[in-house]
Amino acid sequence: MAIFKILVLLLLSFSCFCQAQLSPTFYDHSCSNALSTIRSSIRTAISRERRMAASLIRLHFHDCFVNGCDASVMLVATPTMESERDAVPNFQSARGFEVIDQAKSAVERVCPGVVSCADIIAVAARDASEYVGGPRYEVKVGRRDSTAAFRAIADSGDLPSFRASLDELSDLFLRKGLNTRDLVALSGAHTLGQAQCVTFKERLYDNSSDIDAGFSSTRKRRCPVNGGDTNLAPLDQVTPNSFDNNYYRNLMQKKGLLASDQVLFGAGASTDSIVSEYSRNPSRFASDFAAAMIKMGDIQTLTGSAGQIRRICTAVN
Repeated sequence: MAIFKILVLLLLSFSCFCQAQLSPTFYDHSCSNALSTIRSSIRTAISRERRMAASLIRLHFHDCFVNGCDASVMLVATPTMESERDAVPNFQSARGFEVIDQAKSAVERVCPGVVSCADIIAVAARDASEYVGGPRYEVKVGRRDSTAAFRAIADSGDLPSFRASLDELSDLFLRKGLNTRDLVALSGAHTLGQAQCVTFKERLYDNSSDIDAGFSSTRKRRCPVNGGDTNLAPLDQVTPNSFDNNYYRNLMQKKGLLASDQVLFGAGASTDSIVSEYSRNPSRFASDFAAAMIKMGDIQTLTGSAGQIRRICTAVN
């Protein structure tokens, strides 16, 4: 029993040590211009295409939920490795890869071989959020990059489906160390961006009771019953390019675009009170979103001598 306790303490100490290596000041001495260089690159990209803010936040989410925040989502397929980009939840859907590549190139010119792609993705999500009105928060950095991609995991349910129930979403987030409030706060990222008709069309035509009739009628114009699956519609019809709390107001009016959004409110959902709180209190939403993003950024990080610092984000060294 004594040996078992010692082993447990050693494991806990090692875990804490790895987490402690992530710090907002990680690059202060090794690459003091790293974060400002990333920020400049991200702001340039979003100034060209406002929608890119949503894409970069989503890219961080899709990276972290598949085997941790390790930039595995950036790797392209090789004869010996399948790419997460080709997984069903990402294929022709995940965006922003070229923006991360550009930021990596900019950082490499300043500090070659120092800053990981995983950190660039995490910092880019924060900078994207802030650029369109979201909260500014300190990103912990010091992650390293994976040497493999995990398409099978990406296809096996570690990324939430647009049809997911509240129980399914809650269980998935819990497995990643995120609680119900984290789930509702992170879902608020859908105040930005657009979705393809294929992800919500069935809700428009199945006479569902959880969608506002006028909202549904408006969406049908863009998403005909036959065809138009790749047509885009804003997740928030009111302010699709600004980070605000309209997402939660929409849910309370049965105007959530995806089924996995609307399950957060209505029919006595356990998350009703959180949605209502965020709809009334935008500052609480902003602070909880920032906290949840920081927490998500801690999922299964590679630190120390694990992984590597890729020279380019699309390929292993």
